[in-house]
Amino acid sequence: MVSTVGLVLHPQRDSKEAIETIIEWAKGRDVTVLGLPDEVGRIDCSAVAVDSPTLISRADLLVSLGGDGTMLRTMRLITGRPTPVLGVNLGRLGFLAEIDVEELEPTLSAIDRHDYTVESRMAVQVTMPDGGTVTAFNDVALVRIPGNGLSAVAVSVYGHPFVRYAADALIVATPTGSTAYNFSAGGPIVSPTVEGFLIVPAAAHSAFNRALVLSADEEATLDVLPTSGQIAMEVDGAIGGHLGPGDRLTVTAVRDAARVVRLGATTFYERARRKLRVNGSAEVD
Repeated sequence: MVSTVGLVLHPQRDSKEAIETIIEWAKGRDVTVLGLPDEVGRIDCSAVAVDSPTLISRADLLVSLGGDGTMLRTMRLITGRPTPVLGVNLGRLGFLAEIDVEELEPTLSAIDRHDYTVESRMAVQVTMPDGGTVTAFNDVALVRIPGNGLSAVAVSVYGHPFVRYAADALIVATPTGSTAYNFSAGGPIVSPTVEGFLIVPAAAHSAFNRALVLSADEEATLDVLPTSGQIAMEVDGAIGGHLGPGDRLTVTAVRDAARVVRLGATTFYERARRKLRVNGSAEVD
């Protein structure tokens, strides 16, 4: 049974109705509701403010209130732990959120009864030139800075050189991120159950402009070439640093990095059809 619920909130969207629903549900079951100080502090509610390590260690269930961006942040918070994450949609239809606000109360009760499944999500971990690491559940993109030339990057697998890209960006995407930047760059849609990751150029200026699909067991090295301009590194859409010629990144997959609550109401393909406006295949006369 759920004894502690942790909240992660969208920085702008109105989450008061959802929080009140969660707190009322929790009162009748002696369940503690926790939240981060800067998030629950701006809302008049009885959730207990705690720091991130406490939220992560104590919560039996994390509830993400927002959209896909909030879900990604929640999954990064909980990376490597078995705590399930429930996504509650407060805006446009996303891929990761499972329910809308009006479905919250019966969903929490279903989770309390263990009447749900979890969908494992893979992440990619990138080792930086200084030895630090970043983790992404959607993608890491090496993006050209306007006025500084192209993003020119050599890709090796297990130290074996394979291809050099010159492009507006080079995207390293998880299956989860295949419907994000990867999709807009012409990359494939990948089932979230696939264990692997993609390397995809956006607006390639080189003869070879195809995406690579790597196994979750493989390690890729990305070397910024001498001909490259300065590059901004985006981690799940947020700036994670800057790179220049001579810098090297190492990319590995992280299996089962987070677990998303699923109730079986919709499939990934139904959500993809709606979000991407796939209206069916062409008919041949």
